[in-house]
Amino acid sequence: MSVAIVDYGAGNLRSAAKAFQYVAGRMGRGDDIVVTADPDLVRRAQRIVLPGVGAFADCKAGLDAVPGMVGALEEKVLSGGTPFLGVCVGMQLLAGEGREKATTPGLGWIGGAVERIAPADPALKIPHMGWNTIAAVRPHALLAGIPADLHAYFVHSYHLVPDDPETLVATTDYGGRLTACVGRDNIFGTQFHPEKSQALGLHLIENFLNWSP
Repeated sequence: MSVAIVDYGAGNLRSAAKAFQYVAGRMGRGDDIVVTADPDLVRRAQRIVLPGVGAFADCKAGLDAVPGMVGALEEKVLSGGTPFLGVCVGMQLLAGEGREKATTPGLGWIGGAVERIAPADPALKIPHMGWNTIAAVRPHALLAGIPADLHAYFVHSYHLVPDDPETLVATTDYGGRLTACVGRDNIFGTQFHPEKSQALGLHLIENFLNWSP
């Protein structure tokens, strides 16, 4: 099986690829994990991962700047039903728009907006950075078998607020409820970094490699 990790200049590509390679090896599989900016390789992939680090507008501009990439993603994910995982800003880009400094259109695959975190406790610092547990709002194959006491690694100042509560899969608490995971159909996104989240993240990656939505 081939997994395309999309390279548009805005992600932890090396650590993401290493995590996927490690999990595939641990599963005894010979999956082809490729980091690529080539839309044709994305079109041939059986799994797609969109990482992202930085500001929403910068990441969207970087993705748009890769010729043919958005079209390839829409063809494979929206039309072709290919399992898709968005990570951190890669998850935020699924929204209709980002509201970081200026309003920037997103991919629009998950209705909603990316808004600044506003903890009820003013002593809590922004960005939300470090380890935190997640709470499933509804069952999902990518969270199957993950114990509730495991921690995920977060680093973000904004989160995706979905329009449809059915697309909210899991939350975390940081002076109030924040979006940790969203999903619909063959699309899933995590605000935290699975590749940095130790046992929880490795389990989620394994679930993703086994996922048949």
